[in-house]
Amino acid sequence: MNAKVIDGNKIADAIKQEIKSELEKIKEKPVLVAVQVGENPASKVYIKNQKSSCEDIGIEYNLVQLDNSITEDALIAEIQKINRDEKVTGLILQMPLPAHINSRKVQMAISSQKDVEGVSPANLGKLLYSDVKPPVAPCTALSVMECIKSTGENIRGKEAVIVGHSEIVGKPVTLMLLSSLLESATPTVCHIATKNLASHTKRAEILIVAVGKAGLIKGNMIKEGAIVIDVGINRIQMKDEKGEPVIDEKTGKPKMKTVGDVVYEEAVNIAGYITPVPGGVGAVTTVMLLKNLLGLYKIQIGN
Repeated sequence: MNAKVIDGNKIADAIKQEIKSELEKIKEKPVLVAVQVGENPASKVYIKNQKSSCEDIGIEYNLVQLDNSITEDALIAEIQKINRDEKVTGLILQMPLPAHINSRKVQMAISSQKDVEGVSPANLGKLLYSDVKPPVAPCTALSVMECIKSTGENIRGKEAVIVGHSEIVGKPVTLMLLSSLLESATPTVCHIATKNLASHTKRAEILIVAVGKAGLIKGNMIKEGAIVIDVGINRIQMKDEKGEPVIDEKTGKPKMKTVGDVVYEEAVNIAGYITPVPGGVGAVTTVMLLKNLLGLYKIQIGN
């Protein structure tokens, strides 16, 4: 069978239009502040995409650039200063941080009312309550749920296997799949210590993979007709028919391509639905950040 491809760009565009429509009714536009410490090429790409997405729908985006040598205490003081700024709707802390800074400690300093990524203890804690929809939650986890929702399939009682148990994907997705008292899926969480991973993935009606390891899930590890959500984003070398690296004639360096954790070429012939990489979960994640921002704004104005 050929899986139906879950088009992340299409999902993102629809959500973006909903947000844009709501923002048009608002006089004072939300303000998103991003804090970046030092220079990081990957962060630059994220910042550019965030800024573009915000400007596209009328959200003010401001970047606070801090020196790489800033101390942990000074960074926390800067975060607290933004927390107190009534003009700021949401705050995002760009990762990674320098090695001398405890990123978790800094994230915990972000006010739950400004926490646009949904990673503060208070916001994560609300995911534990069934039938309570938190105003914000981790963006990638929300994106996973939107991709599943787009299939139109009822998740009630379905065997769901999550490979990866991070705080921003695996754990919150598990709680989201259990968010209804009556309509929840039946999740199993696998991780680096799981024995015989294939025995779990092969029974999954919903398979969510968020590890960051290219080629981890092969076609023979997938149940026929399953919904496969690939969260992984990996850069690997392109190979020719002989398995040799493909060299870029201009740079003389090996050409690279972006792939997920699932071997797409094999999985697409077995799954019922599948997210591509790129163009799947990642495409929806940025727009979920904006949806979180709108949720925070409504709370701040008492709506």
